[in-house]
Amino acid sequence: MTLPFDLGFGGALWLAIALLGAAFVRGYSGFGFAALVVAASSLVTNPMNLVPVVVLADVLMTVQQAMQIRSAIDWRRVVALFAGALAGVPVGVWALNGIGVDTVRAVISVYVLTMCGVLLSGWHFRRAVGDAGHVATGLVSGLANGAAVGGLPVAAFFAAQPVAAVTFRATLIAYFTALDLWTLPLMWANGMFVADTFRATLMAAPLLVLGIWAGGRHFLKSEPQSFRRFAIYLLASLAVLGLMKSVL
Repeated sequence: MTLPFDLGFGGALWLAIALLGAAFVRGYSGFGFAALVVAASSLVTNPMNLVPVVVLADVLMTVQQAMQIRSAIDWRRVVALFAGALAGVPVGVWALNGIGVDTVRAVISVYVLTMCGVLLSGWHFRRAVGDAGHVATGLVSGLANGAAVGGLPVAAFFAAQPVAAVTFRATLIAYFTALDLWTLPLMWANGMFVADTFRATLMAAPLLVLGIWAGGRHFLKSEPQSFRRFAIYLLASLAVLGLMKSVL
């Protein structure tokens, strides 16, 4: 059987491990899946092949998590973020062709890395940010989503606020699902879906189910402070990976 995107056995095995690990991280933290998979895929194939795959996978993983997270979602934050993303996503998809994925990824990575440095220094918002701040963050997130790093600005924004871990995770997942559902038709219109996109998603499904389940169990056992610390370090690591990929 021919593997998607002309992958060899070694490349497919590497991606399978990456998908399982990224699904675990997503199940635990609510973000990071797309950035991890795209970064890992760059070692064995054109990473842009995997961007539509991770968008589809995000939606499938939310279906698995929906019952667990629905009562903890802050829908006001989701609506405000999505209002900004409505304008940002079309520009971000266009930017992949007009500006280039490496430039988009580098700009977002520098921004997120700077935010992580500020957060690790101990600074944070003393109270939750209002709707205008969420709309602006959604705009940045939408711009970045074409390069599969749309989650990083939002996660950094949440980490800077006094948001409970369970709300942080659930609200991110809900927002990312809305963002993905808006991104999918735009990617389709820009010819980013091929037969191998759907084959790869189906082949990845069992790994996604296992990773989400394991990550969710780990989240239920974690302390709020350790969750926030993990989120900041994960953000910093993903930003460094994105920056390295864009300049090397």
